[in-house]
Amino acid sequence: MDVLVNMLRLISDAFGDMEKLPAVLILCGGVLAAAALRLAIFYHGEPPFYLYRGTLITLVIIGFMETCAGLWLTGDLTGRQDTGKTILGFSILPLIIVAALGGFV
Repeated sequence: MDVLVNMLRLISDAFGDMEKLPAVLILCGGVLAAAALRLAIFYHGEPPFYLYRGTLITLVIIGFMETCAGLWLTGDLTGRQDTGKTILGFSILPLIIVAALGGFV
C-alpha cells in the first residue's frame, strides 16, 4: 500500500511542478501496467474469467498509453502541459482499481 501512497504523492507534486509531469506519467503508467499484468498472469480468483481478464488487459493498455503520453509530453512541455495534467488526473482511477484488486500487495 506504500507504493500507492507514494504514487499519489508524486501525482500531487506533478500538478504543482511542470518539470515533474512527464516523469510521473511514465512512472505511474509503467507501474500500473506492470501491476495489472501481474494480476492477469498470476492471479486465478473467483471473479468471472472473461470480465476479470478483460478489465486487467484494459488496465495494462491504459498503463502503456499513459507511459507513451509521458514520452510524448517531453517533446513540448509548455504547450502540452494541460493535456498531461488531464491524463494524470484520469490515471488515478485505474490505479485505485488495480490497488483494490490487490495489484500492489
